[in-house]
Amino acid sequence: MHNPLFLVLTVIFSSLVVQPVMGAKGFSVELIHRDSPISPFYNASLTSSQILRKNALHSLDRLRHFQSMIDQSAIQSAVTPNGGIYLMKLCFGTPPVDYMAVADTGSDLIWIQCVPCLQPQCYPQGSPPFDPQASSTYKKIPCDSGSCQALPRYQCSNDVNDCQYSYSYGDKSFTKGILSTDTLTFDDSNGQKTAFPTSIFGCGHNNQGKFRSPSAGLVGLGGGPLSLVSQISTQIDNRFSYCLVPRSASSSSKLLFGQEAIISRPGAVSTPLVTKTPQTFYYLSLEGVSIGDKTAQAGSSQGNIIIDSGTTLTYLESSFYSSLETIVKDAIGVDPVKDPSGTFSLCYGAKTNINVPEMVFHFSGADLRLQPENTFRNNDGLLCMLIVPSDSLSIFGNYAQMNFQVEYDLRKRTVSFAPTVCTKQ
Repeated sequence: MHNPLFLVLTVIFSSLVVQPVMGAKGFSVELIHRDSPISPFYNASLTSSQILRKNALHSLDRLRHFQSMIDQSAIQSAVTPNGGIYLMKLCFGTPPVDYMAVADTGSDLIWIQCVPCLQPQCYPQGSPPFDPQASSTYKKIPCDSGSCQALPRYQCSNDVNDCQYSYSYGDKSFTKGILSTDTLTFDDSNGQKTAFPTSIFGCGHNNQGKFRSPSAGLVGLGGGPLSLVSQISTQIDNRFSYCLVPRSASSSSKLLFGQEAIISRPGAVSTPLVTKTPQTFYYLSLEGVSIGDKTAQAGSSQGNIIIDSGTTLTYLESSFYSSLETIVKDAIGVDPVKDPSGTFSLCYGAKTNINVPEMVFHFSGADLRLQPENTFRNNDGLLCMLIVPSDSLSIFGNYAQMNFQVEYDLRKRTVSFAPTVCTKQ
């Protein structure tokens, strides 16, 4: 899907023949944050504070686009294409050709740049666009299919029955092309190859906006019918999970599917997924946040927050945030300092002796204890809270999810959290 945590799912593929099967345990792939030193997007000239502010600004864009998607009945996808926090590698076609794409829990469609794809209709990428004619398993999807009609926008011409899709994003970026099927292949972290024949994706012939090389497209991991996790749901036992490493780690995060996604360690807590529109998003119910014996209560808790790995910060509805900020100030007991950049609402002088308190997020049926690394971070001589107010919806971002294994069970409709040292996953 981003700086949301923009994770890069890093799967290295070879040209070996791949059988369309999956191991009984499922499979896992690497997630690499776009600003990690091992990311192709890494910019060594940026300081950690500059990266944090850049990611915070992208988080705000993402919040606005999520709200736009809700308000406009999913006419637009919510992701900001150049804001994707994580990337993944996957193979398209037979024989398989590997590409790097943005991985996004806030959108559904899988798409990749396809031949013919010439500038300015397409943007430069790290490898040649996918050539459908070079794949023996490529097929176009007819316009009268259910898959075509699941798109927010599509059209058909009088002389051909191809499903011509048009997918727009909140920043005016877009992809247009032919909805198609082909084999998608993943190489998991244990070296096994997993192939999914007849996977639905957009073969993009006109892709413009803020997309950037080396990413060749986008992999939607949302809850809609065209997302990767929905398409392969029966093969992965309707479950996936991820474990996000801290920003300072030199290793990658992990995205796990099937039996490998199941949390096996003690201390896990679970909360229900709430079904709302659009179905792309994963909604949870947050009842309040506590520090010690004081609790900030949410005004309305049923499905009131979206959990998203692609949003860096955590957003809380304004009055809810104000109550929490008051409790945080009381717990710290030191006068706050204004953030000159205006990015963060609550900051303290980094040289001040501050004891960052543990926060407990009370999701329905699940009390989640967040450590200081989940809630505060240094920012140009300041120590700033990574929770900020929102005039619209609330989002549980990726900093808050670091060092937890987060499991999505789409059959039971639950999300579970288990404290984990993700660098040891």
